[in-house]
Amino acid sequence: MTNPRFPRGLYGVTPDWADTDRLLAAIEQAHAGGMRALQWRRKHGTDGERRAQAAAVRALCLRLQLPLIINDDWRLAADLGADGVHLGKDDEAIAPVRQALGPDTLIGCSCYDQPELARRHLREGVDYIAFGAMYPSSVKPDAVRATLDHVRSGRRLTEDFAPRPAVVAIGGIGPDNAAPVIQAGADSIAVISALFEAADVRDAARRCSALFS
Repeated sequence: MTNPRFPRGLYGVTPDWADTDRLLAAIEQAHAGGMRALQWRRKHGTDGERRAQAAAVRALCLRLQLPLIINDDWRLAADLGADGVHLGKDDEAIAPVRQALGPDTLIGCSCYDQPELARRHLREGVDYIAFGAMYPSSVKPDAVRATLDHVRSGRRLTEDFAPRPAVVAIGGIGPDNAAPVIQAGADSIAVISALFEAADVRDAARRCSALFS
């Protein structure tokens, strides 16, 4: 079994919190519990507030040696020297982003419930394809639903590439329901609420990470 280009294991995705100190403390706890990569995702707030928070998160991730992916905004990722960017269907095309960021920057993309979209993005050279929502999601309650078969299909598609792009699953995932997703072939589980809204963030991260052992 080939190792994926993107870190295997728990992939934390930040909640939309304005309180940066609270967020940084939660990131440290998640990292202590075994989180392998972090996506900074914030939709609200002014550009200045968002940029300031992203910079603070970047500084922490550098100290923790934790790969940081920026959601949507590849220019911000470039400005911060982040490790990568995550793109959705309404964001810019893969090719110009890859050209702008270079070959060493991680690029992940949302593929929803569409293996054909995953196939296209894999040909464009992404580092991971993400399927979801796997379960009902409080963050995106109207999100399309993906199935374990989509994860399996995506995993088969990635096996044709070397080094192998990763398969990420997202949407309503937590320590109590992640096992079938991982067994279906997900290299990483992207977790928001079940991680950062947990009463004990470190323990939630530890429980998620243990599923990959």
